Amino acid sequence: MADQPPVKSSNQAVRYAAMAGALVGALLARPVIKPWIDAHASGLQPKSWPVLAAFVPWIIFSIYWEIEAKNSAPAISSESKLSRGVHVVLANAALLLMIVPIRGLNQRFLPDALIVKLIGLALESAGLALAIWARRVLGRNWSGEITIKADHELVRSGPYRLVRHPIYTALLAMCAGTAIVSGEMHALAGLALAIVAFLRKTRLEEANLFNAFGEKYRDYREETSALVPRVY
Repeated sequence: MADQPPVKSSNQAVRYAAMAGALVGALLARPVIKPWIDAHASGLQPKSWPVLAAFVPWIIFSIYWEIEAKNSAPAISSESKLSRGVHVVLANAALLLMIVPIRGLNQRFLPDALIVKLIGLALESAGLALAIWARRVLGRNWSGEITIKADHELVRSGPYRLVRHPIYTALLAMCAGTAIVSGEMHALAGLALAIVAFLRKTRLEEANLFNAFGEKYRDYREETSALVPRVY
Protein backbone atom coordinates (compact mmCIF):
# COMPACT_ATOMS: atom_id res chain seq x y z
CA MET A 1 0.00 0.00 0.00
CA ALA A 2 3.07 2.26 0.14
CA ASP A 3 2.76 2.80 -3.58
CA GLN A 4 -0.65 4.52 -3.31
CA PRO A 5 0.43 8.18 -2.78
CA PRO A 6 2.66 8.29 -5.91
CA VAL A 7 -0.16 6.79 -7.99
CA LYS A 8 -2.61 9.39 -6.70
CA SER A 9 -0.08 12.12 -7.47
CA SER A 10 0.35 10.69 -10.96
CA ASN A 11 -3.43 10.75 -11.50
CA GLN A 12 -3.55 14.42 -10.54
CA ALA A 13 -0.56 15.29 -12.71
CA VAL A 14 -2.09 13.59 -15.75
CA ARG A 15 -5.43 15.31 -15.14
CA TYR A 16 -3.81 18.73 -14.88
CA ALA A 17 -1.68 18.05 -17.96
CA ALA A 18 -4.76 17.02 -19.94
CA MET A 19 -6.65 20.13 -18.82
CA ALA A 20 -3.69 22.34 -19.72
CA GLY A 21 -3.34 20.64 -23.09
CA ALA A 22 -7.03 21.08 -23.82
CA LEU A 23 -6.83 24.77 -22.87
CA VAL A 24 -3.80 25.37 -25.08
CA GLY A 25 -5.43 23.47 -27.92
CA ALA A 26 -8.61 25.50 -27.58
CA LEU A 27 -6.67 28.78 -27.63
CA LEU A 28 -4.67 27.74 -30.68
CA ALA A 29 -7.78 26.52 -32.49
CA ARG A 30 -9.94 29.53 -31.59
CA PRO A 31 -9.25 31.46 -34.84
CA VAL A 32 -10.55 28.43 -36.75
CA ILE A 33 -13.38 27.36 -34.45
CA LYS A 34 -15.02 30.75 -33.83
CA PRO A 35 -15.88 31.52 -37.48
CA TRP A 36 -17.12 27.95 -37.86
CA ILE A 37 -19.38 28.21 -34.79
CA ASP A 38 -20.64 31.64 -35.90
CA ALA A 39 -21.46 30.24 -39.33
CA HIS A 40 -23.40 27.31 -37.89
CA ALA A 41 -25.06 29.24 -35.09
CA SER A 42 -26.40 32.04 -37.25
CA GLY A 43 -30.05 31.24 -37.77
CA LEU A 44 -29.60 27.63 -36.60
CA GLN A 45 -30.54 26.19 -39.97
CA PRO A 46 -32.10 22.70 -39.86
CA LYS A 47 -28.87 21.11 -41.12
CA SER A 48 -26.62 23.09 -38.79
CA TRP A 49 -27.96 22.68 -35.25
CA PRO A 50 -26.96 18.99 -34.94
CA VAL A 51 -23.31 19.99 -35.33
CA LEU A 52 -23.58 22.16 -32.22
CA ALA A 53 -25.71 19.54 -30.44
CA ALA A 54 -22.91 17.01 -30.95
CA PHE A 55 -20.91 18.85 -28.28
CA VAL A 56 -23.52 18.19 -25.57
CA PRO A 57 -22.85 14.46 -24.95
CA TRP A 58 -19.13 15.18 -24.58
CA ILE A 59 -19.81 17.94 -22.05
CA ILE A 60 -22.11 15.66 -20.04
CA PHE A 61 -19.54 12.87 -20.19
CA SER A 62 -16.73 15.14 -18.98
CA ILE A 63 -18.75 16.48 -16.05
CA TYR A 64 -19.99 13.05 -14.99
CA TRP A 65 -16.52 11.50 -15.23
CA GLU A 66 -14.95 14.28 -13.18
CA ILE A 67 -17.55 13.79 -10.44
CA GLU A 68 -17.26 10.00 -10.39
CA ALA A 69 -13.44 10.05 -10.44
CA LYS A 70 -13.55 10.87 -6.72
CA ASN A 71 -15.33 7.58 -5.98
CA SER A 72 -12.65 5.16 -7.21
CA ALA A 73 -10.57 2.95 -4.93
CA PRO A 74 -6.86 3.67 -4.38
CA ALA A 75 -4.50 2.01 -6.85
CA ILE A 76 -1.75 -0.40 -5.82
CA SER A 77 -0.12 -0.44 -9.27
CA SER A 78 -0.41 1.71 -12.36
CA GLU A 79 0.87 2.10 -15.91
CA SER A 80 3.81 4.44 -16.46
CA LYS A 81 3.33 8.17 -16.85
CA LEU A 82 4.68 7.86 -20.40
CA SER A 83 2.12 5.21 -21.34
CA ARG A 84 -0.73 7.24 -19.85
CA GLY A 85 0.58 10.39 -21.53
CA VAL A 86 0.59 8.69 -24.93
CA HIS A 87 -3.07 7.78 -24.54
CA VAL A 88 -4.07 11.26 -23.34
CA VAL A 89 -2.31 12.87 -26.33
CA LEU A 90 -3.86 10.43 -28.83
CA ALA A 91 -7.38 10.74 -27.38
CA ASN A 92 -7.31 14.55 -27.15
CA ALA A 93 -5.84 14.86 -30.65
CA ALA A 94 -8.57 12.57 -31.97
CA LEU A 95 -11.31 14.65 -30.35
CA LEU A 96 -9.85 17.89 -31.69
CA LEU A 97 -9.64 16.40 -35.17
CA MET A 98 -13.29 15.40 -34.96
CA ILE A 99 -14.60 18.81 -33.96
CA VAL A 100 -12.15 21.30 -35.49
CA PRO A 101 -12.54 21.95 -39.24
CA ILE A 102 -9.19 21.74 -41.01
CA ARG A 103 -8.44 23.21 -44.39
CA GLY A 104 -7.73 20.45 -46.85
CA LEU A 105 -9.76 17.96 -44.81
CA ASN A 106 -13.19 19.56 -45.10
CA GLN A 107 -14.39 17.36 -47.96
CA ARG A 108 -17.51 15.39 -47.09
CA PHE A 109 -17.55 11.61 -46.77
CA LEU A 110 -21.27 11.60 -45.91
CA PRO A 111 -24.16 13.57 -47.43
CA ASP A 112 -25.10 16.82 -45.68
CA ALA A 113 -28.54 15.49 -44.77
CA LEU A 114 -30.46 16.03 -41.54
CA ILE A 115 -31.32 12.33 -41.21
CA VAL A 116 -27.61 11.45 -41.32
CA LYS A 117 -26.80 13.94 -38.59
CA LEU A 118 -29.68 12.67 -36.44
CA ILE A 119 -28.31 9.14 -36.76
CA GLY A 120 -24.96 10.44 -35.55
CA LEU A 121 -26.56 12.17 -32.57
CA ALA A 122 -28.48 9.01 -31.70
CA LEU A 123 -25.26 6.99 -31.78
CA GLU A 124 -23.53 9.57 -29.60
CA SER A 125 -26.36 9.47 -27.07
CA ALA A 126 -26.34 5.67 -27.01
CA GLY A 127 -22.59 5.73 -26.42
CA LEU A 128 -23.00 8.19 -23.55
CA ALA A 129 -25.70 6.04 -21.94
CA LEU A 130 -23.51 2.93 -22.25
CA ALA A 131 -20.51 4.76 -20.77
CA ILE A 132 -22.49 5.91 -17.72
CA TRP A 133 -24.05 2.46 -17.24
CA ALA A 134 -20.66 0.72 -17.46
CA ARG A 135 -19.06 3.26 -15.14
CA ARG A 136 -21.74 2.75 -12.49
CA VAL A 137 -21.42 -1.04 -12.72
CA LEU A 138 -17.63 -0.87 -12.47
CA GLY A 139 -17.88 1.26 -9.32
CA ARG A 140 -14.69 1.73 -7.31
CA ASN A 141 -12.75 -0.55 -9.68
CA TRP A 142 -12.67 2.19 -12.33
CA SER A 143 -9.61 4.24 -13.18
CA GLY A 144 -8.66 6.51 -16.05
CA GLU A 145 -5.25 4.87 -15.99
CA ILE A 146 -4.52 1.18 -16.47
CA THR A 147 -4.28 0.12 -12.83
CA ILE A 148 -4.97 -2.58 -10.31
CA LYS A 149 -7.01 -1.25 -7.42
CA ALA A 150 -7.01 -2.21 -3.78
CA ASP A 151 -9.44 -5.17 -3.45
CA HIS A 152 -9.84 -5.12 -7.23
CA GLU A 153 -12.75 -7.21 -8.51
CA LEU A 154 -13.22 -8.74 -11.95
CA VAL A 155 -16.61 -7.27 -12.85
CA ARG A 156 -18.74 -9.42 -15.17
CA SER A 157 -22.20 -7.97 -14.63
CA GLY A 158 -24.21 -5.42 -16.61
CA PRO A 159 -22.58 -4.57 -19.95
CA TYR A 160 -19.49 -6.53 -18.88
CA ARG A 161 -21.45 -9.70 -19.59
CA LEU A 162 -21.31 -8.83 -23.30
CA VAL A 163 -17.95 -7.10 -23.77
CA ARG A 164 -14.85 -6.76 -21.60
CA HIS A 165 -14.33 -3.04 -22.23
CA PRO A 166 -17.77 -1.42 -22.61
CA ILE A 167 -16.51 2.05 -21.67
CA TYR A 168 -14.08 1.97 -24.59
CA THR A 169 -16.91 0.69 -26.79
CA ALA A 170 -19.04 3.60 -25.60
CA LEU A 171 -16.34 6.20 -26.25
CA LEU A 172 -15.72 4.85 -29.75
CA ALA A 173 -19.47 4.98 -30.39
CA MET A 174 -19.48 8.62 -29.29
CA CYS A 175 -16.53 9.32 -31.59
CA ALA A 176 -18.28 7.57 -34.49
CA GLY A 177 -21.45 9.55 -33.82
CA THR A 178 -19.51 12.82 -33.78
CA ALA A 179 -17.83 11.92 -37.07
CA ILE A 180 -21.19 11.10 -38.64
CA VAL A 181 -22.68 14.40 -37.51
CA SER A 182 -19.72 16.28 -38.97
CA GLY A 183 -19.58 14.23 -42.15
CA GLU A 184 -16.22 15.79 -43.06
CA MET A 185 -12.87 14.09 -43.60
CA HIS A 186 -11.17 15.70 -40.59
CA ALA A 187 -13.74 14.00 -38.34
CA LEU A 188 -13.13 10.67 -40.06
CA ALA A 189 -9.39 11.11 -39.44
CA GLY A 190 -10.15 11.84 -35.79
CA LEU A 191 -12.25 8.67 -35.54
CA ALA A 192 -9.40 6.64 -37.04
CA LEU A 193 -6.99 8.07 -34.47
CA ALA A 194 -9.45 7.32 -31.65
CA ILE A 195 -9.66 3.70 -32.82
CA VAL A 196 -5.86 3.46 -32.72
CA ALA A 197 -5.80 4.98 -29.21
CA PHE A 198 -8.41 2.64 -27.74
CA LEU A 199 -7.14 -0.50 -29.46
CA ARG A 200 -3.76 0.27 -27.91
CA LYS A 201 -5.33 0.82 -24.49
CA THR A 202 -7.41 -2.34 -24.82
CA ARG A 203 -4.29 -4.40 -25.51
CA LEU A 204 -2.49 -2.97 -22.47
CA GLU A 205 -5.57 -3.40 -20.27
CA GLU A 206 -5.91 -7.03 -21.29
CA ALA A 207 -2.32 -7.79 -20.31
CA ASN A 208 -2.73 -5.97 -16.99
CA LEU A 209 -5.92 -7.82 -16.05
CA PHE A 210 -4.48 -11.18 -17.07
CA ASN A 211 -1.49 -10.55 -14.81
CA ALA A 212 -3.87 -9.74 -11.96
CA PHE A 213 -6.48 -12.47 -12.39
CA GLY A 214 -4.69 -15.19 -14.39
CA GLU A 215 -6.88 -18.12 -15.47
CA LYS A 216 -10.00 -16.37 -14.22
CA TYR A 217 -9.45 -13.60 -16.74
CA ARG A 218 -8.47 -16.04 -19.48
CA ASP A 219 -11.83 -17.78 -19.08
CA TYR A 220 -13.61 -14.43 -19.17
CA ARG A 221 -11.72 -13.48 -22.32
CA GLU A 222 -12.72 -16.72 -24.04
CA GLU A 223 -16.40 -16.19 -23.21
CA THR A 224 -16.77 -12.54 -24.27
CA SER A 225 -15.70 -10.13 -26.98
CA ALA A 226 -13.39 -7.20 -26.27
CA LEU A 227 -15.34 -4.29 -27.75
CA VAL A 228 -18.13 -5.47 -30.09
CA PRO A 229 -20.20 -8.57 -29.26
CA ARG A 230 -19.48 -11.48 -31.64
CA VAL A 231 -17.23 -9.25 -33.77
CA TYR A 232 -14.14 -8.24 -31.79
